[in-house]
Amino acid sequence: MISYSISKGINGYANIPGDKSISHRSIIIPSISNGVCEINNILKSEDVLHTLNAFKAMGVKVEENNKKLIIFGNGLNSLKKPKNKIYLGNSGTSARLLTGLLSSQKFDTILIGDNSLSKRPMKRISDPLNKMNARIKTSNGKLPLKIEGSELKCTKISLKIPSAQIKSGLLLASLNTKGETSISENKITRDHTEIMLEAFGAKIEVRKNEDNKLIKIIGKNELVSKNIDVPNDLSSSAFFIVAALINNNSKLILKNINNNPTRNGFLLALEKMGAKIKLLNNRKSNNENICDIEVLSTNLNGCELGPEIADLMIDEYPILAVAASFASSPSIFRGLKELRVKESDRLKLIMLNLQKCGVDCKTENDDLFIYPSKKYEVNSNIIQTDFDHRIAMAFCVMATRIGALKINDSDSIKTSFPNFKNEFNKLGGRII
Repeated sequence: MISYSISKGINGYANIPGDKSISHRSIIIPSISNGVCEINNILKSEDVLHTLNAFKAMGVKVEENNKKLIIFGNGLNSLKKPKNKIYLGNSGTSARLLTGLLSSQKFDTILIGDNSLSKRPMKRISDPLNKMNARIKTSNGKLPLKIEGSELKCTKISLKIPSAQIKSGLLLASLNTKGETSISENKITRDHTEIMLEAFGAKIEVRKNEDNKLIKIIGKNELVSKNIDVPNDLSSSAFFIVAALINNNSKLILKNINNNPTRNGFLLALEKMGAKIKLLNNRKSNNENICDIEVLSTNLNGCELGPEIADLMIDEYPILAVAASFASSPSIFRGLKELRVKESDRLKLIMLNLQKCGVDCKTENDDLFIYPSKKYEVNSNIIQTDFDHRIAMAFCVMATRIGALKINDSDSIKTSFPNFKNEFNKLGGRII
């Protein structure tokens, strides 16, 4: 349990860790490619380390040299049966991507996780994989999950749930499946997997048409490793950006931030709220959009966001709700159904904890309504996180404006941002 007190401004250069989504893929894809891959700036959080340990358990040689991770890949069928069940902690990305990858291997695997991950839905990945003749047994739709490695068949799959994790799991399964697999999504989701697979030589074709996307991938084509520079994580940056926006006398610079257009809804939302944010030095690295960000204190406006933007920023709603709490007018965020099946029921926790902080807010179906005030009286200073790292960090930022809060299960922050406390304090936060 950690307590926080009011900040006098957030200033300086924020050291943001490597992108979590890209870090996971930077382990998975080189591990099944041919050759040596040097990875720079990989995120060493608990979630990513669970992915790394899974591949070590399956015989992948990994070295660390001068802060770089070096992976020695030996091809699509080089993985070995692990001696034990694969434990993935709290990482939903690891679980769903590995389910796809392992379904086409020649050995059986059992995936397990912590209490939180074991409550999250897994049929959303097992059901479409079963259409490819995968043999996957869930435990009432959740972990533990038994994967019987088998020869899959190529097919056409239309994704009913907009999810990069599901899509990526299917793409990884397709790599080792003979023939052409076709995946269509009616709402575009983050595309880090497609970008990296193309860079590694996969026979993949992507067609976009407004919100629709068709991906065709030809399996049984060996991948060739190349080095990876992981950009810094926009989702982790979000907490510092909002802290600077809502606290007077703040000026913040963030370097080398991933600005992928399939996940930049947070920046688009803040632009709509009138945030003083500049994107500088726009460039590309490993086919990912990268930029530097300058943030100044801002009197924000409220805004209304439709469900279409949720696909571009679902992880950032907890901290965006904090920003909206200090805006000059109400905000409405619609279509947040996916928040209910993240590391926690985030929609419930956002409302509950904002109300504890004295914020007038409510949910109707899957919509969140926030009615800001000029002053808040804290009803309870104990924040419930249900071991959700993004809830914990969001209410650290909340405390910079309203005073001391105690964050339950604050160790959850280590799943994505191990150095959050030190970095936040360096910039003017006050974590005690």
